[in-house]
Amino acid sequence: MKKWLCIIMLFISASIFAQNEQILQPKLENISWISGNWKGEAFDGKTEENWSNPSGDSMMATFKLIVNNKVAFYEIEIIREINNTLILQLKHFNNDLKGWETKDETIDFPLIKITQNKAVFEGMIFEKISTKEMNIYVDIHQENGSIERVKFNYKK
Repeated sequence: MKKWLCIIMLFISASIFAQNEQILQPKLENISWISGNWKGEAFDGKTEENWSNPSGDSMMATFKLIVNNKVAFYEIEIIREINNTLILQLKHFNNDLKGWETKDETIDFPLIKITQNKAVFEGMIFEKISTKEMNIYVDIHQENGSIERVKFNYKK
């Protein structure tokens, strides 16, 4: 009986905690914790993202992946405030800065929600672990039509 009571109490506590996760306004100030120089590992190499502080209704970032001591590719990323919401947009570049996307094409990630420790975009999630650590989850579309979620663990 005690075991079932503990399980029920745990379930109720988890439900209350999940319901109390406050949804924040879609403002850059609510995701300013993303700012900084972040380093990690992915795709058999070293990754680095440098996010600016919010200014001019946007945040910007550069990303690079280094494999075997050579840059594999770069990204330029922005998060902009548009029409009372946020959108994350990016472009990819080879190591010689030749773009992957066409001149006027961007890859867009509309905002779904912001909580105190998460910024959830369609296809990309930023998760604050601490002031010195965050995870970014990116949905990567495979050639066979499936989607692989890749986790980037970053530290300042």
